[in-house]
Amino acid sequence: MKLQLDCLKNELDKLQRIYGNSKLHAIYGAGCIKNPKYLLLFMNPTSKNIASFSKWTGLRAQWIGIKNIWKLFYSIGILDNDDFIKIKNGSKDIWTNQFVIDLYTKLSKKSVYITNLAKCTQDNAHNISDKVFKIYLENTLKEIEIINPQNIISFGNQVSSILLGKKTKVSDYVKKEKEVLKIHNKNFIVYPSYYPVGQGMRNIKKVIKRLKNILN
Repeated sequence: MKLQLDCLKNELDKLQRIYGNSKLHAIYGAGCIKNPKYLLLFMNPTSKNIASFSKWTGLRAQWIGIKNIWKLFYSIGILDNDDFIKIKNGSKDIWTNQFVIDLYTKLSKKSVYITNLAKCTQDNAHNISDKVFKIYLENTLKEIEIINPQNIISFGNQVSSILLGKKTKVSDYVKKEKEVLKIHNKNFIVYPSYYPVGQGMRNIKKVIKRLKNILN
């Protein structure tokens, strides 16, 4: 099962050398690449993602080797219990090439695609500028247009604002409030949500409640 769009990778690799750590690799979107029900749009990867290392030869996908986010995916029903237990209780050793492929294959079967607005891997989670996000926006809009998701969930004020082209406060979106993103002649439904990682963990209950409303 194909889990990534190869057509965007060369451009993302070039941008990584300019805007990311040149010793790390770009992290691409992965999951269901044809008409998924949900596209989850995060900010940008960091060196905590072990798939960004040169020695990694597998799928360079989101959140590899990072535990907390998978708790969210489990809570909203897109991650199986067995995989959640493995990630929760396991060490870095569980993240083999095959485990990652199996994990994203299951997400694909649940009609989920996960990506970042900016794919430039940074050393840490320090915020990157709007300017950099806007440089990546064209590539991300192409990605969305090709993937053709039924729904987009954008995480955080910065990502949501740049994606929608207007100032957006995720606190204004509580239940099923939504926006519309137009790309050429196609309209996409967007659900802005709190960011659920790092400092955003303080809003995790709000994120789970909103995402359950949307997914149900």
